[in-house]
Amino acid sequence: MQIAKLSVAAAIVLGLSGSVYAADTLADAFKNGKVSGELKAWYWDQTADFRAGDKPGNVNIFNTAIELGYVTDSFYGLRMGVTFQGNATPFADADAKTAYKYEEWASGSTLSEAYLGYKIGKTDIKIGRQYINTPLIAGNYARIFKESFQGVSIVNNDLPDTTVFANYINKTQGRTSAVMGNEAGDAPTFEKRALFAGVVNATGVAFDGAYGLGAINKSITNLTLTGQYVRAMDAALKTSIINPLASDDVDLYYTEMNYTYPMNGFKLGFDANFRGSKTGSNLDVLNAEGHMLGGRIRVSELNGFGASFSATTNSKKDDVIESIGLGGDAYTSVMIRGPFNTTPLANSDAYKLEVSYDFSKMNIPGLTFIGQYQWTDQGKMAVTTGTSAIGTSADFTTYAANLTYAVPYVKGLTTQLLYVTQEKEATNAANVVTKTDTDELWFKANYKF
Repeated sequence: MQIAKLSVAAAIVLGLSGSVYAADTLADAFKNGKVSGELKAWYWDQTADFRAGDKPGNVNIFNTAIELGYVTDSFYGLRMGVTFQGNATPFADADAKTAYKYEEWASGSTLSEAYLGYKIGKTDIKIGRQYINTPLIAGNYARIFKESFQGVSIVNNDLPDTTVFANYINKTQGRTSAVMGNEAGDAPTFEKRALFAGVVNATGVAFDGAYGLGAINKSITNLTLTGQYVRAMDAALKTSIINPLASDDVDLYYTEMNYTYPMNGFKLGFDANFRGSKTGSNLDVLNAEGHMLGGRIRVSELNGFGASFSATTNSKKDDVIESIGLGGDAYTSVMIRGPFNTTPLANSDAYKLEVSYDFSKMNIPGLTFIGQYQWTDQGKMAVTTGTSAIGTSADFTTYAANLTYAVPYVKGLTTQLLYVTQEKEATNAANVVTKTDTDELWFKANYKF
């Protein structure tokens, strides 16, 4: 990639000409580098899934994984970082492999980060493989392999109370080999493919790179404003549930306002978000030029309690593509089932009530609870989109609970228990109603060092 080569050369030249650096020699930069890591043992159990081809019934999977990272000290503004991920799924049976081939069934290892970083003044540049977490280009960290991207990231803080960020990516690493379009069961690799969250494609699709520009502003006390625009070039998206692929550019846009006002004994917050997607003419039949409007009111730090109520509404005839990578989010998304199970659907309204409690207020430090109740109503479809057929409709009802314990006696050790039950009531074009239930339990034990 010519842009990346030029950026590397520029970073090296600028770095060698800089005057501020942490390490005295290149050898010291490596000696003084920092190692970090995480050990993971996860158990998942589910009774059904809505994905096409998955077998109903009880399935479970057990993962043991490691994430190991190293970043050198700064030398003339330059640094180098690498992160390795490895996973084993030793007891997965045939049903588990089918149900989890896009999520957790992935044995092996991958080099998820390998970047050259350069910092000059208030500008930081990273070139190479790296984790990215922006509203529209974002990795999903809820699966055993974190998603990663290859490209260039720039973050600048020269403007007062403002962060400006830009990204270019030309390859991605999903969470399993099957997601990346390869034979199932192996660790994911970097491919010239991308996952577009909110469309029908189960696997990453070919694309010719993507670039984005965004900003975060906090000039007004208690108010945060965020905006981002991303364009993906020549994305080969599936144009309907059954139709073949077509290729064209895809534009994503995102704006958000977050306001938090300190009250006497608690904080009151108001959030608003507007996002959407637009596709080139070759993808018109996909009907993915939708937009989503979301709002949320929240209370936090009320003697350990927190609560929020969220609502989102979508375009009548178009789905919403929410992000590149599966780390995008919506106010009405839920645990485990994620933001793409219901929220991108055309002609849908979603609502979520959430409550939380920090048990440190009861002298149990490290223990927290989150409970969610979410429902989505999708009206009868007037057109066929990438996710829904004409004349169909659906209702979703979801309950979720999350109990997390950061063990105070073992620094870095966290355990997490999550449970979600979801009912889907789907009506086809002939007005035949089908009900499907999904119950899923996750147990995660993580040790960071």
